[in-house]
Amino acid sequence: MSDLDADLLEIFIEEGRDILDHADGLIAQLREAPGDREPLVALQRDLHTLKGGARMAGIMAVGELGHAMETLLEAVAEQRTELGRDGVALLERGFDRLHAMVGRVAERRALAMPSNLIALFDARASGKPLPLPAAPAEAATSAEAPADAPAPQPAPTKVVPLKPLSAPIGEGPAAEEDDAATRAPQEMVRVRADLLDRLVNYAGEVAIYRARLEQQLGAFRAAIAEMAQTNTRLRDQLRRLEIETEAQIMARYQRQNDLGDEVFDPLELDRFSTLQQLSRALAESAADQASLQATLDDLTRQYETLLLQQSRVSSELQEGLMRTRMVPFEILLPRLRRVLRQAAGELGKQVQLKLEGAQGELDRNVLERMTAPLEHMLRNAVAHGLETPELRRAAGKPEEGTVRIALRREGSEIVLEIGDDGAGLNREAIRRRGEERGLIRPGAILSNVDLDSLIFEPGFSTAETVSRLAGRGVGMDVVAAEVRQLGGTVEIHSTPGQGTTFTLRLPQTLAVTQAVFVRIGETTFAVPIASVRGVGRVPRDRLEQPDATYRYGDEDYPIHDLGVLIGHAPAKAEGQLQMPLLLIRSGDLRAAVCIDQVVGNREIVVKPVGPQIASIPGIFGATIMGDGRVVVILDVAPLVRRHALLPRAEPVAPAPAVEQRRVPLVMVVDDSVTMRKVTGRVLERHNFEVMTAKDGIDALERMAERVPDLMLLDIEMPRMDGYELAGTMRNDSRLRDVPIIMITSRTGEKHRQRAFELGVNRYLGKPYQEPELMRNVFELLGMAREHE
Repeated sequence: MSDLDADLLEIFIEEGRDILDHADGLIAQLREAPGDREPLVALQRDLHTLKGGARMAGIMAVGELGHAMETLLEAVAEQRTELGRDGVALLERGFDRLHAMVGRVAERRALAMPSNLIALFDARASGKPLPLPAAPAEAATSAEAPADAPAPQPAPTKVVPLKPLSAPIGEGPAAEEDDAATRAPQEMVRVRADLLDRLVNYAGEVAIYRARLEQQLGAFRAAIAEMAQTNTRLRDQLRRLEIETEAQIMARYQRQNDLGDEVFDPLELDRFSTLQQLSRALAESAADQASLQATLDDLTRQYETLLLQQSRVSSELQEGLMRTRMVPFEILLPRLRRVLRQAAGELGKQVQLKLEGAQGELDRNVLERMTAPLEHMLRNAVAHGLETPELRRAAGKPEEGTVRIALRREGSEIVLEIGDDGAGLNREAIRRRGEERGLIRPGAILSNVDLDSLIFEPGFSTAETVSRLAGRGVGMDVVAAEVRQLGGTVEIHSTPGQGTTFTLRLPQTLAVTQAVFVRIGETTFAVPIASVRGVGRVPRDRLEQPDATYRYGDEDYPIHDLGVLIGHAPAKAEGQLQMPLLLIRSGDLRAAVCIDQVVGNREIVVKPVGPQIASIPGIFGATIMGDGRVVVILDVAPLVRRHALLPRAEPVAPAPAVEQRRVPLVMVVDDSVTMRKVTGRVLERHNFEVMTAKDGIDALERMAERVPDLMLLDIEMPRMDGYELAGTMRNDSRLRDVPIIMITSRTGEKHRQRAFELGVNRYLGKPYQEPELMRNVFELLGMAREHE
C-alpha cells in the first residue's frame, strides 16, 4: 500500500463501502427472486463501478474479483447460464470477500489475489458444475488471515436473507420535500461527524440561552408591572399633595380676610410659590414616568414577539440538526447480514433473516454504539439459539432457522427486538453454571426472569467448549452495560422449544429529550419522561405499611422514597395532605417513587457529566436551566434495583436509656460568601444544622432569636470584627457558654493570645483541614465518641 496514492485510496474506500452496502440489498432481492432482472442489472453497474475505482486506485485484487463477478452476471443477463440458488450463494460469498478486502485496504494491510474464488466465478460463468461452496472463513488466504485464526472448516451453507418489510417508523404522511426527493435525485453533502456533533451542541446552547432570555424577559415584565403600580401610587400621592397645598393656601387667604387685611387674590400675591411649583413639577414628572412605562411595556411586547419567532426558528434549526444526526437502521443491515452468514457457515446451520421496520431512524451515536452489541446478539442467536438442521427436523421445525430484527418507536424510545425460533434459553444449564460460579445458592427458588438475567453477568457462558463464536463469557454483559450507558433497558422473553427474543429500549436521541422535573428538599432533579408512566398520590398512613404498593393500570408499583434512593433526606411533601408519587416503568421493573413535588415537564438538552460522575449508578447526565442552574438527570431504575439488593436491617427497638439527641446548631460567621458556603456544606455533610452571618452585628441580630450550640468565627469583618463579637458574647449571660472556634488567616502568636484572653476555645488557621475542624467541633459538642 505504501506505493499507492493516499488520496485515491481514501476516495476508493469511501465509495467502495457505499457500493457494497447498496449491493447487499440487491443480493437480498436476488435471493428472493433469482429470475428478477432489475437487481441483476443494478449489481452489474455496482460491480463495474467498483472494479473501475479499484483499478484506478491500484487495488488490482479487488478489481480482478469484481471483474470475475461481473462476468458471471453478464453471462446470466445474456442467458448463457442460469444463476440459481447456488449462484446467489456464490455472489454472497464474493461480496463478503470484497467487504473484507476493502476493510483491509482501509487498514493499509496487504491483499492477496483471491485466485480460488475468481476460478469459481469463471467456472460458474462458463456453465461448469460448481463444487460445494466452502465456508466464508475459508476465503481468506494465508496472506489475509490473522495469525491466531484457527484452520477454516468448509461446510455447506444456505443463507436466505429476506427483503426488508415495509413497517417504517413514522407518525404521518411524508412531507412535500420527501416527495420531491423521491421524484428527483438531490445532491448529497458529506459532513464530518464531529462537526455535526458540535453544531448540535451549539444549537442546544442556543436553546439554553433562549430559555434564560425568556426567564429574564419575564422578570422584566414583572418589574414593569411593579412600575405601573408604583406610578399609580405616585399619582394618587401627588393628587393628595395638590389638594393639601391648595387647602393651605385657601386657609391662609381666609385668615387674612378675617383679620380685615386688604384682600388680594392668591395669584396676585404669588401665593403659588415654591411648594406649589414643586407639586406641579412632580405631577409632570409622574406623567413622564407613566409615558416611559407605557413605552417600555410596548417594547417588551415587541421583544416577546421577536423572542417567540426566534424560539420557533431555533426549534426548527435544532430539529433539523437532530434529523441530520438520524440515520436509517437499514444502513447497518449489510453488516448484520454478513455476520449472520459467517456465523451460520462456521456452524453448519441454515439461517434466514427477517426484518420489520428497518427504515426506522436512530441517532447516529446510538447506532454506532449498538453495532457491536447487535453483532454479538446475532452470533449468540446462531451459536446458542438455533438448532442444527438435524435437530430442527427432529423437532418438526423447518431445517432453516429464522432470526428476526424488528424496529419500532414508542414515544421517545426506539424498541429493537432481536429474536430467533430456536430452542430457547437452557435454564437448567444457566442454573447449573450460576451455582458453579456462586451467583446463586444451590436449590434457590428463582423466577424465570431472575434466572434468565444471569446471562448478563460478566464472564457468564453456558457453552461447554470455547469456539470462535461462543464460550468465553464475554458478550451479553457488554451488551447490557452498553444499553444501560445509553439510558436504555434490555428484556428477555424465552419459551422452551420456540425461541428467545431480546427487547432493547433505547433513546431515540442522546442530545434532546423530554423530562419531568421533581423536587426533593431544596434540590431539583430531571427524570426522562420515557421511563415515567404517570404521577399519583398516596395517603401518608399507607407509607408506614411494610412492602407498600400503589395500584395503577392493573399493575402493582412497589413504593420507594427517592430521597432514600439517592442518599438524601426522605421526602416530606410538607403542606400536602397526600404524598406525591412518580410512577417509573423500565422493562419489567415497576416502582412508585415518593417525592416532595412535581415541578413540571419540558424539553431539555442532555449534557455529558464526565466519566467520574457518569460511573455513579442512576446518573444519566445533566441539563442547564434557564436561570443557569445545573440539574442532574436521574435514571431511577438502577437506583431502585441497587436499593433492592441492599440487605435489610432488622428493626431494633431503641434502649430506653439512650438519649435522643437533637441536631446541633452551628453558626458560621465570616464576611466571605465562599467560606460561609463551603464551611456550611462541610457541617451539613456531618448532619449539623447551620446558620450563617456576614459580620458581628449580623450574628448578634440572628442570635437574638436562636442561640447556637457552637460558633465558627472569623477575625477581620466589617462593622464588628471577631474579637469584638467574642468579647460581647462572653459578657452576655445568654451567649456566654457558646463554644467558639476562631478560624482566621492571622496565625501569629499575638492574635492567638488575644483570642484566648477573650475566651475563644479553639484557634485554627486558614485554610483549615476538614478532619481537624470536625474533630474540634465534635470535641467541643461532647460528641467525640460519635465522631470516632
